[in-house]
Amino acid sequence: MSIDQHVEQPGGLAWFKSSYSGTNGGDCVEVATAAGAVYVQDSKDMGDGPALRVGRDEWAAFVALAVK
Repeated sequence: MSIDQHVEQPGGLAWFKSSYSGTNGGDCVEVATAAGAVYVQDSKDMGDGPALRVGRDEWAAFVALAVK
């Protein structure tokens, strides 16, 4: 997985989608970072839909458990 793909959205958030996600859409999530928070959204929404906001510490804990 890489974080090379990104889309700049209004509000200054740059959304990153997994390189495992194809160009045809599909079931993927995107993440964006801001001061003190990480935002998660469905990649099909591309900034138009709801986003989940979590703290950086909570995100780090989630990622640590997800990569085990």
